[in-house]
Amino acid sequence: MARNEAWLALTAEDALEPDLPICDPHHHLWEGRDDYIEPRYLLDDILVDLRAGHNIVSTVFVECGAMYRQDGPEELRCVGETEFVNGIAAMSASGGYGACRIAAGIVGYVPLLMGDAASARALDAQIAAGNGRFRGIRVSGAWHASPDLVRHRTNPPPNIYAEPGFLAGFAHLAPRGLTFEGWCYHTQIPHLTALARAFPDTTIILDHFGGPLGVGPYAGRGDEVFAEWRSAIGDLAACPNVVAKLGGLVMSINGFGFERNPRPPTSEELMQATRRYYEHTIELFGVERCMFESNFPVDKGSCSYTVLWNSFKRLTAGYSPSERASLFHDTAARVYRL
Repeated sequence: MARNEAWLALTAEDALEPDLPICDPHHHLWEGRDDYIEPRYLLDDILVDLRAGHNIVSTVFVECGAMYRQDGPEELRCVGETEFVNGIAAMSASGGYGACRIAAGIVGYVPLLMGDAASARALDAQIAAGNGRFRGIRVSGAWHASPDLVRHRTNPPPNIYAEPGFLAGFAHLAPRGLTFEGWCYHTQIPHLTALARAFPDTTIILDHFGGPLGVGPYAGRGDEVFAEWRSAIGDLAACPNVVAKLGGLVMSINGFGFERNPRPPTSEELMQATRRYYEHTIELFGVERCMFESNFPVDKGSCSYTVLWNSFKRLTAGYSPSERASLFHDTAARVYRL
């Protein structure tokens, strides 16, 4: 149970449009993560959120450093996470836990910085461990010189997406039909753009809008950050091989401060506070290259699962049925081959 469960209950909403099919293309599963609001998030935990009223038909797991192997070759330790998640996916596929298919697609991790041969071995091992569910990898580039901004747990160099070893490993993705997921800060979006241009045959997925920052040196500078982000995201959107995930925008680093309020936001409040990022991204990428995501349980520090998806439904109330189908389900199902 989340440490902030009582706080989340202060804002209770019924799910809007409960029949709308949704694929949630970004959530995590873990145990023993004391650095997060949710130290344990396994099958029974995510089912509680998914059964809160929205019609979640399938999900995609995204790497979070869970259950790595304790020993063996360094490049293969990350395969333990896929083995762990594939077991949960198999439980869900049995039908004994409801109609939703949890982790129908799996996005893992490979230490591409180890270079050509090690990356190839790790990718092949991940594909085998996924038993038909492995779809791609995520490697974070989140780095900033400010001591007030936490770097990603993998401690990447300032521009991992340009490192020679990383590029040698990255070249193995497209031949295997695998996607790449980039998670960075908004100051690093040009790094991902350069990568997308260098590998036009690889599908690249931008996580969390490219991490607009709102803390440390960016605290209280929301309009400036949006202007910087808007300039960078336009170049990235011009790359036809890039797809955008819409979500992950209410982490503490984004600076909206919901987690510090006496009560969580309503879906209307959440939508109004963040809508310019959503609307501009959809305008640039088009609905065929956009998908809503939950980023749970990380974003559970700011709002409940029901409120989050309600905010997306409010945002798109004026969209056509086909546009909404793309944003809530079809883009994700196509990109992840579900």
